[in-house]
Amino acid sequence: MSSRPVKVPDARHPITVRPNAARVIVKAAGRVIADTRAALTLREATYPAVHYIPRQDVDLSQLQRNEYSTYCPYKGDCAYYDIPALGERGDNAVWTYELPFDAVAPIREHLAFYPDRVDSITEVQQED
Repeated sequence: MSSRPVKVPDARHPITVRPNAARVIVKAAGRVIADTRAALTLREATYPAVHYIPRQDVDLSQLQRNEYSTYCPYKGDCAYYDIPALGERGDNAVWTYELPFDAVAPIREHLAFYPDRVDSITEVQQED
């Protein structure tokens, strides 16, 4: 059995997880699949920002867990869901780190969506 590397974010590979003040809405197959005012936005190095949505704000009935998994040395083991209503485009469209490493612990119990596999991910700014 080979051990997998575990890396800690640093100045060369920064990762931040911050609450997102906007309402985040995800649509797939013409339906709202997630709607939250409690999203977290993860920014990692030079990658595009990713919105992580609390599990309770996602319509899990529209998702199907699959066996696919990946590993990130900064975040840990990653599990995936399909969105069956999208056909092949919905394969592995959603991911989650169920036991993330300490540096990104807030994303536990959250799901993220690939923007190119859903209809839209919209941020609606909150008004005071």
